Amino acid sequence: MTAAAPPLRVLVADDQALVRAGFRLILEAQPGIQVVAEAADGDVAVRLTRRSRPDVVLMDVRMPVLDGLEATRRILGEAVQGPAGEPPRILILTTFDLDEYVYAALRSGASGFLLKDVSPEQLVAAVRTVAVGDALLAPSITRRLIERYAVPPAAPSGSIEALGSLTPRETEVLRLVARGMSNAEIADTLVVGEATAKTHVAAILAKLDLRNRAQAVVLAYESGLVRAGAGTPGG
Repeated sequence: MTAAAPPLRVLVADDQALVRAGFRLILEAQPGIQVVAEAADGDVAVRLTRRSRPDVVLMDVRMPVLDGLEATRRILGEAVQGPAGEPPRILILTTFDLDEYVYAALRSGASGFLLKDVSPEQLVAAVRTVAVGDALLAPSITRRLIERYAVPPAAPSGSIEALGSLTPRETEVLRLVARGMSNAEIADTLVVGEATAKTHVAAILAKLDLRNRAQAVVLAYESGLVRAGAGTPGG
């Protein structure tokens, strides 16, 4: 008999107690999800992440002491490892007026973002999505984020220069990732197996020294590989 998979461990960081309590109730009502800690500010979120080693961190942007953006940078910069031996996936909770912070968080390595008024079903799906390594880029505001903030840097970064190391097929896959496609959708588009698509994505992230698919989307636009307004995610 196969042993049951361990539950997904989630940390909720938000300065509003009612929000934290609501998210805990929603998540813990689901099989296979456990809220292991709550934090009311970014500094506590960083410390509790080290201690509780969650798989996923739900991170609010506006918090006292340390905001969610800096907390994200610290958690990922310290390479705190979760139960699976990898850094936790960070999911940014946002409202429409915080676009610039969300984009900065994605560049720093957050796995995605969603609006704080999501339905319970969307919240649960989001946690499960980022836990398995997929990016979560809410279509309703991704296009605006890309068009407003994806300005090619004055000097090419190491990752942008490394684009030349990609094979033609990997470059094609990166363009599809930038359009918000999952591995399954990429496989269907290219008429290959899903495992092959996953291998291509892993190779792209390794060659470009990126943490996740969200960073790959950002890089695709900042490098000019994909143009804003032409096949943006969610479009």
